[in-house]
Amino acid sequence: MGEPVRSDRAGELRASDAGREVRLAGWVASRRDLGGVVFLVLRDASGEAQVVVDPQAVPAAGEVAKDLRDEYCITVSGTVRPRPDGTVNPGMATGEIEVAAADVRVLSPSDPLPFQIDDRADVDEVRRLQWRYLDLRRPRMKANLIARSRAVSAMRRSMEGQGFLEVETPTLIRSTPEGARDMLVPSRLRAGSFYALPQSPQLFKQLLMIGGVERYYQIARCYRDEDFRSDRQLEFAQLDLEGAFWGRDDVLATLESVMVEVARELRGVELSTPFPRLTYREAMARYGTDKPDVRLGMEICDLGGAFAGTGFKAFAGVLDAGGVVRGINAGPLGMGRSGLDALGDLAKGAGAKGLAWLVVEDDGSLRSPIAKFLGDDEAAAVKEAMGAGPGDTLLLVADTPEIAAPALDRVRRHLGEPDDPDELAFLWVIDFPVFEKAPDGSLAPAHHPFTSPHDVDEMGSDPEHALSHAYDLVLNGSELGSGSVRIHDPEVQRRVFEILGISDEEAESRFGWFLEALRYGTPPHAGFAVGIDRLVSILQGEPNIREVIPFPKTQTGADPLTKAPTPVAADQLAELGLEAAGEDADGVAGGDGAAGEGGGASAG
Repeated sequence: MGEPVRSDRAGELRASDAGREVRLAGWVASRRDLGGVVFLVLRDASGEAQVVVDPQAVPAAGEVAKDLRDEYCITVSGTVRPRPDGTVNPGMATGEIEVAAADVRVLSPSDPLPFQIDDRADVDEVRRLQWRYLDLRRPRMKANLIARSRAVSAMRRSMEGQGFLEVETPTLIRSTPEGARDMLVPSRLRAGSFYALPQSPQLFKQLLMIGGVERYYQIARCYRDEDFRSDRQLEFAQLDLEGAFWGRDDVLATLESVMVEVARELRGVELSTPFPRLTYREAMARYGTDKPDVRLGMEICDLGGAFAGTGFKAFAGVLDAGGVVRGINAGPLGMGRSGLDALGDLAKGAGAKGLAWLVVEDDGSLRSPIAKFLGDDEAAAVKEAMGAGPGDTLLLVADTPEIAAPALDRVRRHLGEPDDPDELAFLWVIDFPVFEKAPDGSLAPAHHPFTSPHDVDEMGSDPEHALSHAYDLVLNGSELGSGSVRIHDPEVQRRVFEILGISDEEAESRFGWFLEALRYGTPPHAGFAVGIDRLVSILQGEPNIREVIPFPKTQTGADPLTKAPTPVAADQLAELGLEAAGEDADGVAGGDGAAGEGGGASAG
């Protein structure tokens, strides 16, 4: 085309443009034929504008307009004019004007649509992902992509304003599992060997600190072969950062500045800093989780003192065995017996033996199946400890500490409703354990094996209770990311490996290239990584991160659009020194991306 495809963007036209000749390009969002005059709504990335085609005034344009359908890609030339009295649409940014068409041309027709391109249509998610390029035209998805872009821009502004250097780290690396399974990439030039896609840039950003960069960041792509949830994907993006000569508070202050900038950009609110802080142990004791939604209230109370010497055998047996009795004041629930029993099923689903409930009557007495087993002093002590008044429902669990608090957390999250759904309750959880027990009883890193302990000697003498300089950022009950002060002393790193059962030989084999670097004047350093998808989904009020990712996978790891993952041809595998194994070894595609489940490939 010799002439420009368009002169203006549809959503930017205003009343001040009346009388101007314009050329627009976009998609037909809707078409109405009213007595021969055709009204089009033309949509482009900037918004929508009404176009009027009068066949009597412009017969050629009328001929084209009569055959237009939704999502045809067209150009329109015409004159901007005020809308007639009584037809102004305050719901449109361009609602005061319309374009009187002098010429309409089809750039590209559209097949019949698999679903309507508007937010009123309730469309199955797999169907949306199969035609994701159409789904992205919907207002909701367009708004989410814009928000994501603005969030990343705000992050970059903040990081650069704080003197950080953006550096890209490799995406083909050595496999160094960090808690999830690696995504592996076979090497053609070294048959039988594999690269891994990074679960995070962890070791490379530490090398940048050794290299004297001092302040690093990047918008990093990361890959983890893990089970799916609404807030997880095989591949994701994170704001990754690291600082030399830093401690924990330097990291927290930096991240708070970033969050202030992002919240201002997307929500137009000013966050108060510093964010509240809870230790890991405080979070577990008060909320039963290391990512509490503090907006919900209903903090967990320890009722061991109230039931000391109790005659209620169920509670006495738990306490005598070293267990706990804990509870939450759920406030006035107005539930009947069946509703309260259903809450008990929630607690049992979290591993508890049951959930006791007590309702405070108007006269202060307790209505409960266990009320007859409680003395007056116990009843009074429970009400005092839980700040209970008439109408309140008290929910109690007697079990081990490891079960009671998480069970109450599940009930609390089920019942809780924030007073202000738009509130942004940021929170730091600090001082995580260095190690956690694996299912087989061995110790595993609670964060990762390069996290600095509070006390090296304590870590050696009592590793199960040793604390680390690790910290999480939590927003409205979701973990946004994790970070830590890193180990910069090679001897401390060796002792961590020793406690984990990693011999010097194994450590050298897996991490030798990194351990060698630690011996060349490594500065103290610390860092963090924020999940961009999760942050934007919360700020946009979306239920899961797939709504803010342009082309996500389903909960099964499938891509309905490209049908990935799929088997590959035998000659491609042979070139990599591999051969297929399992049901799909013949190269036949396995339906909805299910190929490879139960199968695999072996090195030749």
